[in-house]
Amino acid sequence: MDNSSPVPAEHWLHILHDNGYRLTATRRAVVETLASSQHMLNPTQVYEEAREHCASLGLVTVYRTLAQLEELKLVQRVHHPDGCHAYIAAVSGHHHLLICQGCGRVEYFAGDMLEALIERVGSESGYFIYDHWLQLFGICAACREDQRR
Repeated sequence: MDNSSPVPAEHWLHILHDNGYRLTATRRAVVETLASSQHMLNPTQVYEEAREHCASLGLVTVYRTLAQLEELKLVQRVHHPDGCHAYIAAVSGHHHLLICQGCGRVEYFAGDMLEALIERVGSESGYFIYDHWLQLFGICAACREDQRR
């Protein structure tokens, strides 16, 4: 993800509208919250942040809007080792994720040096592997610096 320029919320809203969804104030608050975040957000976090801009927002609307955005491939689900999930703005092309376990910041990185491993796993298991998704969990430089203080 190019963290220097947030995903334009207006573009997402236009796509939602073109796909038959009404552009309500509550839906707009959810979209703007996700589109402007450089951190993964779980549905509760989206709800809490978006309610600061739209007090009438309900948690059901958050879940519905997240499902719509995911269906339209505007957001991508991030899986946590603890079984929960969060959402981030999707990017085009094939990328992998770096996820800070301290602050939740997400960065994308490219690189497919996994072909040999994928071929070996496919061969040994008998699977035809057609896709993969890599998430690396760690602690970002800012959080490590905060820990040293």
